[in-house]
Amino acid sequence: MTYSEEAQRVAQELVEPLETRWRHVQAVAFRSTELTDAVAANQRDELVAAAWLHDIGYSPSIKCTGFHPLDGALHLQANEWPSAIVNLVAHHSGARFEAAERGMSQQLARFPFRDSATLDALVTADLTTGPGGERFTYDERIAEILKRYPPEDPVHRTWAKAAPILKEAVRRTEERLAKAQPK
Repeated sequence: MTYSEEAQRVAQELVEPLETRWRHVQAVAFRSTELTDAVAANQRDELVAAAWLHDIGYSPSIKCTGFHPLDGALHLQANEWPSAIVNLVAHHSGARFEAAERGMSQQLARFPFRDSATLDALVTADLTTGPGGERFTYDERIAEILKRYPPEDPVHRTWAKAAPILKEAVRRTEERLAKAQPK
């Protein structure tokens, strides 16, 4: 069984009861398969696995800190998933910025941040997919997040700061994908 197949099983077990979140996770995983040409061949399964697992930290059965990227990474680490997948989940979609807003940077630092094409592709898959699985542009997704959370919320403050930086991750993924496509 590949990591992505096992990840789908784990995500279904932990996230399917969350209904709307499950639709989002399925769509992010599907979107990640469209982006695999933007990463090295030996990292494609890691990308798709991380896409399936990126929101498992929302599951009440594994929640411990209340910060879903960290909770997901802690659960995966405890269950001996490869560190590359654990770290992708820990740092997906600007988690380091939200950790700073929440005073949790030290806790997140136990998972090394690695800027990579695979992380860029995971960011792209997540941030071009709406909360119910809709296909969005990056700008539409950020506007949706900012509208959903009031300005005093740490999530809103995070995206007000992180949006331009993560937009670059999406741009890099699109550029890599374009270069990989046959001409």
